This record gives sequence, C-alpha cells and structure tokens, in this order.
Amino acid sequence: MRAYMQTTPHYVLTGGPCAGKTTLIFELEKRGYSVLPEPARLIIDEKLAAGLTIGEIVTDPDWLPSVVRFQVAREAEVPSDQEYFFDRSVVDSVAYYRVNGREVDEDLRSACANASYAKVFLLDLIDFVNDEARSETPEQAMILHGLIREAYEDLGFEVIQVPVLPVEERADYVLSRLAQG
Repeated sequence: MRAYMQTTPHYVLTGGPCAGKTTLIFELEKRGYSVLPEPARLIIDEKLAAGLTIGEIVTDPDWLPSVVRFQVAREAEVPSDQEYFFDRSVVDSVAYYRVNGREVDEDLRSACANASYAKVFLLDLIDFVNDEARSETPEQAMILHGLIREAYEDLGFEVIQVPVLPVEERADYVLSRLAQG
C-alpha cells in the first residue's frame, strides 16, 4: 500500500478489455456517484466517428502517448477532495505500453509516480465481446488483465479483486469496500 503518499478519494475500476468497467461506471453514476469515463474510449469513439478504423487508430505511433496525455489532463480536472470513480487510470497505460513492446517513457513514468488513488478495483473478466472500438483478442485481453494488475502492484497499490457478479451486486461489492482499511 502506498501509505507514504497522501491519497485522494478517487477510486479506480480497472481490468482487461471486457471486464465490465464501463457498465459498472454507469451503474455507479446512476446511483449518484461522480465518474470519469475511460479517456481512451472517448478518443477511439471520436476517431471512429471521423472515419478512421480501429487498426489505423491503434497503430498510430502517437496513440499510446496521446492516451496518457489525455488521461493525465482528465484526472487533473477532478477535484482532489471529491469522491470519484475512474474507468481506468493513467497506470493502465503501463500495461498497454508493455503489451505493445514500447518502453515506458518519462511522461508516463512521471504521471504514475504522481498517481493518487484511495483504492484500485480489478474487475474479473466477463465473457469477451468484440466491438468496433476493441482491437484486442480474448487472449490479449487476458494478458492485459495480468499486466494491469502487475502495473498497479509494481507502483505499490493494493489491488482489490472484484468477482463477476450482476452489475448491481458488483456495485454493492465495490461500495462495501470503500470504508474498509
């Protein structure tokens, strides 16, 4: 645990592709919690709407650094004293860099060093569903899932595993663990 660092009341929902993060974020938002949607997905949706393919988007050499820049900017906009749930965080980018064979650059290293989250929830993968914004295979999703856990643990974050449950029960599971030490 990163006891040496003051944390914000920000909670990360993470996991490989098809872990149910976005569905859970929507459920928490419906319950009145403040949420930060996944920045990479926002960028992808915008580029798809502009006519690019997912292949063109993810093979752009600036793709991963642009996600980091956008994620850092979005996280900086969130009030440090307000409770928020993030659909992924800047730390997830470490796993994406690794799976794509890229060296973690100074910008990402610095962003991760300054990351401050009260809790990190790793959602177990659900059945894989492909969509136009997803470039990974089920096998890659599993690899990413493990690399995401590793990235948070390497940075000293305690990772709380969230089992596959109906979304309402998953939300209850996460919320019941907010007050636990």
